[in-house]
Amino acid sequence: MGEVILEMKDIDKSFPGVHALDHVSLDVRAGEVHALMGENGAGKSTLMKVLTGIYKKDSGSIKYLGKEVEFHNTRDAQAAGVVIVHQELNMVGDLTVAQNIFIGREPRKGLRIDDRKMIEDSKALFDKLHININPREKMSHLTVGKQQMCEIAKAISHNAKIIVFDEPSAALTEKEIEDLFVIIRDLRSQGMGIIYISHRMDEIKVITDRVTVMRDGGYVGTLITKDCTKEDIINMMVGRVIYEKPKEHSMVPEDAPVVLKVEHLTAGKMVQDVSFELKKGEILGFSGLMGAGRTETARAIFGADPKQSGDIYINGQKVEINSPEDAVKHGIGYLSEDRRRFGVVVGKTITENSTMAALDDYMKGPFIDKKKELDVTQKYIKELATKTPSADQLVVNLSGGNQQKVVIAKWLVKNSDILIFDEPTRGIDVGAKNEIYKLMNKLAQQGKSIIMISSEMTEIFRMSDRIVIMCEGRKTGELRIEEATQELIMDKATRQMD
Repeated sequence: MGEVILEMKDIDKSFPGVHALDHVSLDVRAGEVHALMGENGAGKSTLMKVLTGIYKKDSGSIKYLGKEVEFHNTRDAQAAGVVIVHQELNMVGDLTVAQNIFIGREPRKGLRIDDRKMIEDSKALFDKLHININPREKMSHLTVGKQQMCEIAKAISHNAKIIVFDEPSAALTEKEIEDLFVIIRDLRSQGMGIIYISHRMDEIKVITDRVTVMRDGGYVGTLITKDCTKEDIINMMVGRVIYEKPKEHSMVPEDAPVVLKVEHLTAGKMVQDVSFELKKGEILGFSGLMGAGRTETARAIFGADPKQSGDIYINGQKVEINSPEDAVKHGIGYLSEDRRRFGVVVGKTITENSTMAALDDYMKGPFIDKKKELDVTQKYIKELATKTPSADQLVVNLSGGNQQKVVIAKWLVKNSDILIFDEPTRGIDVGAKNEIYKLMNKLAQQGKSIIMISSEMTEIFRMSDRIVIMCEGRKTGELRIEEATQELIMDKATRQMD
């Protein structure tokens, strides 16, 4: 590691009702990957938004390359060489990949935009990242994982000296994460300073040099990664010990009734002849690589995307689901992997979001029963340990993990019997993950049935009673948790048919 190129000292920031940063300090050296860790709501993203000019600090100082600076917006920060890859995607869906990467700084040939050069430059970035994305593709046609890789390519395209990665691997496959680490190591060897925000402990030990931990908006301490354990970091983050043990056997009786049966479901090339059963009280894990068709299968079952053929049975009765409204009527709730697009309305309050799917149950004549609505919202704020000053807080002001808790609350308020959790802990810290795991197990014990799509192998093994594996739109295997191994799953996830 080289000299200190960034020093943030005693940074303080408050919002109405929230002291988000309480005199936080952080320094980053040239040629260093510096982890910034803490539970959701600890202030990590807020600190980075202060650095990159999205928020104005209330007090404290920022020194960059030896000079005191204050960026007024992200364009100022980028021009100076400080770039952030956000946890939540900031791409324009109707533009192409290349247009998104170079938006506002397109290469020109005279007065016209040089589309050919823009596409060539985009392809060169993707080649460097070892990923196959068509620069001419519309951004809205890409999966969340590929959109995230485009964000990373966009950041790298700036002549940056500091890159902030805010949960860059949350929606990526193991192979994509490995490729990302190759790039990060290359950037580090060039003397770049990298701030790496992640909740994945194994990543932190592999890719970072130092770890700074925050808790409740304050600075807890900085550790040298190679000299500390995973347990040391977790204890600093949450102040308690958390155990992550795989599930050893199914918790579902052999004779448990089948609540959902899907037969020969086909919906475009990403869902081809998929069949499976879900039992009462079961957590059915869906595993596979990015692009395997797991999310597309869930969306077809939920009626969010049209199916071409196949049958769906609920409690033995064949049902027609042509829209999410149909699915909700039949007791199905869907927690999307992209919570900001499909899970919450960020401009509305926690209360409004929590009762959104069940509003008819909270009407008193032509009016909403505000007391009843507030009571149920507060119940789930407490049960899910959502960090918020009140139920009236706008969802946009919550951290990513707490936004996810609001999505979960929405379907709990609706009292859905079948819950589809698509990447339920994406971008969520280890403490909040543990709370959500406990909640999922509790729901299963109460007789709820859960389909859990996850790209994290440890999550699949910890939570699943059975595991369905998909590859390129087809179901390629099904395993009981007792017989499942990582090698077996990866074998089935990388071949088209058994």
